[in-house]
Amino acid sequence: MKRFLYEISESWKIAAAQMRANKTRSALTALGVIIGIVAVTLMGTAIAGIQSGFDKSMSVLGEDVLYVEQWPWARVDDWWNYRDRKKIKTEYAESINRMIAATPHSNLIVAVPTSSLIKGVKYADNEVNNIFILGTTSDFIVTSTVDCKEGRFFNEVESKGGANVCVIGYDVADALFPSGRALEKMVLINGRSFKVIGVNNRQGTFLGLFSWDALVVMPLPAFNKYFSAKAESDVRVKVQDKTKLAEASSELTGLMRRVRGLAPEKKDDFTINQQQAFKSTLDPVKNSIAVAGLFITGLSLFVGAIGIMNITFVSVKERTKEIGTRKALGARRRTILLQFLIESTALCLLGGLIGLTVAYLMCFGIGAALPSFPINFSLGLVLTSMLVSILTGLISGLAPAWSASRLDPVTALRYE
Repeated sequence: MKRFLYEISESWKIAAAQMRANKTRSALTALGVIIGIVAVTLMGTAIAGIQSGFDKSMSVLGEDVLYVEQWPWARVDDWWNYRDRKKIKTEYAESINRMIAATPHSNLIVAVPTSSLIKGVKYADNEVNNIFILGTTSDFIVTSTVDCKEGRFFNEVESKGGANVCVIGYDVADALFPSGRALEKMVLINGRSFKVIGVNNRQGTFLGLFSWDALVVMPLPAFNKYFSAKAESDVRVKVQDKTKLAEASSELTGLMRRVRGLAPEKKDDFTINQQQAFKSTLDPVKNSIAVAGLFITGLSLFVGAIGIMNITFVSVKERTKEIGTRKALGARRRTILLQFLIESTALCLLGGLIGLTVAYLMCFGIGAALPSFPINFSLGLVLTSMLVSILTGLISGLAPAWSASRLDPVTALRYE
């Protein structure tokens, strides 16, 4: 064991000496590994960032919330069948809540109606368009992950009374009140005045499709009074135990069939959506992008490995007499094999360290330039990159090291 450790130590010293003696060649050879590690690391960071953003977007939907809607959250071929379905009415929530209260050991907590449409919002000379206006009840906070940064959500009295109050999203507040507080101010929505009683925390976008921060929430009676003509409605139902979503979905399906008055032989004319529907639809796409991205960036690392192998073969040829001398003096095949494996691995490790440093600086720059883009430069990614560097060195150096260890000492000493 002591002899083996000594051989490894000496091999590292020889590798360092060779890199110092051939600085330019070592730098150019390591460049391929540097580019490969930078590419793989940046791609890994991007994939992790996309996953983080995806999970954050999904979390806003709620893992323990079911959505009763006309359309499913998945691509359908028979869309005309869904088009002809009856609309979901906000009144269904009251019926569902009565049945939940009358059902012992129900896995459902509360049903919350919501209606929505797109409108502009104005304050003084400032105006923002394409804002998601949502009408709901005070129970909405039970099904939502949104918290107020300032102020509060409307209470039950304001909800049932249809008070002209609203809670606005972070971007709406930033656009309408760039230099002042939004609370207690009166904003105009479709020509109607609403008092701002709360401002939500920043939530970000949902899969890049729309922003949770471009949102205004108001009591449902007030919404119905002014905006119900072209609104889309759904019912959101909070679940007791998110590990039993299938059972909860089945229970809610039964309640909705009773509300709709469907006969046993009739198909469901509504859809129970949940967060998992988006995940099951988008996960294959996301995974395909990740695999394709890593494969493409892995090609650059493969090119770097070919360069390492080529230079190691050149080094073996240049040092054939040295190898013959060492073997004539009693060096084992294992010693020669270790020497060239460690030389190629050392070169790859150096390239990996430089590549990681460059990748980190690039990620830092991207994060500074694009604060909204999730950068996830984790310790796991660093360790993976270093492991890839070591494996690249071992694999690319194996063939040259094996050929060096198999050299006949007599032939090697006579090599010109």
